[in-house]
Amino acid sequence: QVQLVESGGGLVQPGGSLRLSCAASNDIFSINAMGWYRQASGQERELVARTTNDGSTDYADSVKGRFTISRDIAKNTLYLQMNALKPEDTAVYYCNANLRQTWYSALRSYWGQGTQVTVSS
Repeated sequence: QVQLVESGGGLVQPGGSLRLSCAASNDIFSINAMGWYRQASGQERELVARTTNDGSTDYADSVKGRFTISRDIAKNTLYLQMNALKPEDTAVYYCNANLRQTWYSALRSYWGQGTQVTVSS
């Protein structure tokens, strides 16, 4: 069973930094793309940042220049470095991966369980 396990969330003051990690299980044939999404209370889930196998990245306008997505392919791990955090960044952050579990599997989207990020003084 494919698993995506996030870590690194917590409480931080405005202007502070956090680094989120997402570890994918080893029973995966290939990963096409990975990304971070977030969902604030009462809001829809939105894209924060994503990266594909060719190294391209996309960021939400609200986090450009403050957040950096990176991926360690050898470790099947995705990171999100978040700097200059603002109260409006408060949300549950979810890891997402588009992958094939075996060589004959269809491409599917998987989600982690989410990690809470709270930015407050």
